[in-house]
Amino acid sequence: MSFWEVAARYFPYILAGVPVTLALTVLGILPGTAFGFILAMGRRSRAPWFRVPAAVYIDVVRGTPLVVQVFFFGFALPFLFHYSPPQWPTAVGVLAFNSSAYIAEIFRAAIGGVPRGQWEAARSLGLTHNQALFRVILPQALRIAIPPWGNEFVALLKDSSLLFLIGVAELTTRGSLAQGHNFRPEVDWAIVAFLYLVFTVPLMHVVRRLEGRFTGGGRAF
Repeated sequence: MSFWEVAARYFPYILAGVPVTLALTVLGILPGTAFGFILAMGRRSRAPWFRVPAAVYIDVVRGTPLVVQVFFFGFALPFLFHYSPPQWPTAVGVLAFNSSAYIAEIFRAAIGGVPRGQWEAARSLGLTHNQALFRVILPQALRIAIPPWGNEFVALLKDSSLLFLIGVAELTTRGSLAQGHNFRPEVDWAIVAFLYLVFTVPLMHVVRRLEGRFTGGGRAF
């Protein structure tokens, strides 16, 4: 069969992996964002019992590749504790585990990006440290954090492809299974690449527009 005949036949099968990829990304980044905020507070805390574990967690996660984390949670821990891991909770947990460390640094940098005068103005009005943080600083920091958080979402969407290693039927897994059936890798991986581009390119343009309005950094594409 020609390239286009194979593509037409297997495109619907591979396309079925897109909702799984999107769902895994969203379900992973939501708890990752919540825990990342807690970690950011820990990094900024003066209490060693909070600051040190948060710093160690962030350094460990950012210092190890996601593929190693997937193998660790998908195979090493189950082997060590003699259990069979459920695919979806494991997949979502790995993405949340990974993204939380990057999002923590996004929040920490965003809070640090708010001018010091805002703290001083809030305290001069009689606000406590926590009141100043939640009522004055965080609303401004969240605006700064939006573009790099968008970067992290796009990065996590692409990184979710590594979940094929634990057999989750997402986009990359379906491309690999299609290749094993039709032995036409040039067709299957072209479809997979096209589908990733359909979602990531528009998202990257949105993030760039946001970066034009707000300041911030983030994990590079």
